[in-house]
Amino acid sequence: MILADITADDHEATLTRARGGDDAAFTTLVAPLRPELHAHCYRMLGSPHDADDALQEALLRAWRALPRFEGRSSLRTWLYTVATRTCLDLSTGRGRRALPVDLGPASEHAVPGSVAADHVRWLGPYPDAALVAGPAAPDARYEQREAVELAFVAALQHLPGNQRAALLLFDVLGFTAAEIAAMMGTSAGSVNSALARARRVVAERVPARSQQRTLRTLGDARLREVAAGYATALENGDADALVALLTEDVTWSMPPLPHWYAGRDAVLDFARTMPLGSCGSWRHVSVAANGQPAVANYLRPGDTGPYLPWSITVLTVRDGRIAQLVSFLDDTLFPAFGLPATR
Repeated sequence: MILADITADDHEATLTRARGGDDAAFTTLVAPLRPELHAHCYRMLGSPHDADDALQEALLRAWRALPRFEGRSSLRTWLYTVATRTCLDLSTGRGRRALPVDLGPASEHAVPGSVAADHVRWLGPYPDAALVAGPAAPDARYEQREAVELAFVAALQHLPGNQRAALLLFDVLGFTAAEIAAMMGTSAGSVNSALARARRVVAERVPARSQQRTLRTLGDARLREVAAGYATALENGDADALVALLTEDVTWSMPPLPHWYAGRDAVLDFARTMPLGSCGSWRHVSVAANGQPAVANYLRPGDTGPYLPWSITVLTVRDGRIAQLVSFLDDTLFPAFGLPATR
C-alpha cells in the first residue's frame, strides 16, 4: 500500500541511506505518503494553507529525527505520529476554525457592504484531486472523501485536539487504539474515551447521509448540471434559474464575511442584491473541493479587463438541489486548485 513500487529490500536500503543523511532517499520514502499526510493535516487544522505549513514542518521534524527511527512501527505509522503531533503543536492557542453559521443567526435580508471578519480563523476548502475513493484502511469507518466533506471537517473543529486526533486516526485512517495510544503517548483506555466523546459530537453535527452517498445516487451527469446551472445563472444574472436549483432551506455563506443567509427567500434577496446585481460580471471553472462539486468564480467588476479570481464555492446537494453554498472569498486558494490567474 505504501511502497508498492519498490521491494522490501529496496525500501530498507533507501531507509538506510536516508538515515545517513541522503536527502534524495528521504524524498523517495515520503513521496508516496505526502498526499494522505497532507489530507490528514487539513482534517486536523481545517485550512489548506495550515496543512501546507504543518506538512512542511512535520517532514522537517521527521528528517531530523530519522536517525533515531528504530523501525518498531512502520514508516507510515511513524510519519503519522510526527504529523499529528505537529498539527497539535501548531493548533495550540490558535482556537478552532469556523464558518459564518458558527458565529450567529442568519440574516433575513442582504447586507451590502459587509466587512470581512479578519479576527476569525475561517475554515477553508480542500482541493480533493489527490484523494482516492474508498476507505484508507479496511477497518476505517469513513471513506477518504467523506472525511474531507465540509460538514465533517467543520464538526471536527468543535473537538479538542486529542479527540480530533483519536477520531481521525481510528475512524478515518484505521489505526488501532493501541497504536494511537503509542502515537499519542497515552493509554488505550484514554484513546477509547476520547474517541467515544468525539463520535458523539460529530454525530450531532454531521448529516446522517454523507455527500458521497448522495452524489453517487444522483450520478455525475446530474451533478454537472447542478454546478453548471448555478454558474450559468450567476453569469446570466438569472434569479429564476438560480432559485429553481435551491432547496427551500438552502443556506449561503461567504467567509470571511460574517453574514449568512438561510431559506430560499433570504438567499434570493442576497443573490439579487449582490452577486446577480451589483458585483459585476462572472465567469467560472468547475472544480471539486471537499469531495463535493464546486465552482471557481472569476469576477470582472467593470465593463472591460480580465476576470480575476474571486471565490471557490462549495456546493452541498440534497435531493438533486443545492442545499448549501459556501463561497470562500480568497483568491490565494486558486493556485492550490491548479486554476489560472485570469479568465
